[in-house]
Amino acid sequence: MRAFFFVIIQYILPRHLLTRLIWRIARIRHVATKDFLITRFAAAFDVDLDEVKLDVPGDFATFNDFFIRELKDDVREIDDDEDAIVSPVDGTVSVAGTIQASSIFQAKGINYSLDDLLATDLDTAAGYIDGSFATIYLAPYNYHRVHAPLAGELTAARYVPGDLFSVNEATVSRVQGLFRRNERLVMHFRTATGPAALIFVGALNVGSISTPWTGEIRPRKDGVVDVLDISTHPTEVEKGDLLGWFYMGSTVILLLPAGACEWDDDLQPGETLRMGEEIGELRKKAQ
Repeated sequence: MRAFFFVIIQYILPRHLLTRLIWRIARIRHVATKDFLITRFAAAFDVDLDEVKLDVPGDFATFNDFFIRELKDDVREIDDDEDAIVSPVDGTVSVAGTIQASSIFQAKGINYSLDDLLATDLDTAAGYIDGSFATIYLAPYNYHRVHAPLAGELTAARYVPGDLFSVNEATVSRVQGLFRRNERLVMHFRTATGPAALIFVGALNVGSISTPWTGEIRPRKDGVVDVLDISTHPTEVEKGDLLGWFYMGSTVILLLPAGACEWDDDLQPGETLRMGEEIGELRKKAQ
């Protein structure tokens, strides 16, 4: 019942206004205030501060800087097997499986379409028909940087404005087509096994999404899809390279073509992942 009311109240809340408010609070630079926010958050969510590259809280100018914290170089090992697909994030598996024609499973009784998710032309979406997908949820306490799950070349990035529903389990299981309704950043890659797409899905309180190519992208409601400039940085990426980061919690969705991979047997809903660990294996070059 509590989950039901949490979803209902989201329809009433001014979701974009609330997200802008959180964006401002997270960037307060007053030392005592930001230190209080950081230390209370770290204690409440049992954040492993031994993994953090900088000293907590003193080396962080704002709570937001702590939220998108870097980790020490040796605390996440990238699986170096040539055929291994690795988790792009620290998070929890929501669902992983096969795309049924162009329909992706969200939750029991809820599916959404490839072309709606990608907000692109049908030819691009067709590259993933009967392919594979993995949806991974990042809780607020997770490490919020997103890394390349396999090597390739970034070929395009599109920002799709949208809503800002929460992406927790209660909401995902009740809001139709949530991932194609929320704002998102869609990154397209060319890999040795064919095309790949990684979608950063925004959510309630996700103040913005950033990448090395685009800088910070703030939520907006104008409905205009932006094709973003990716010429500012090299577009070749190695497995484990940084692709971007979320300001507050959210979800990533990885898409691969039919026949390109086989997910590991333990990639099941509720499975906890650490960035860099194997989640699947490349099989053959997709046609």
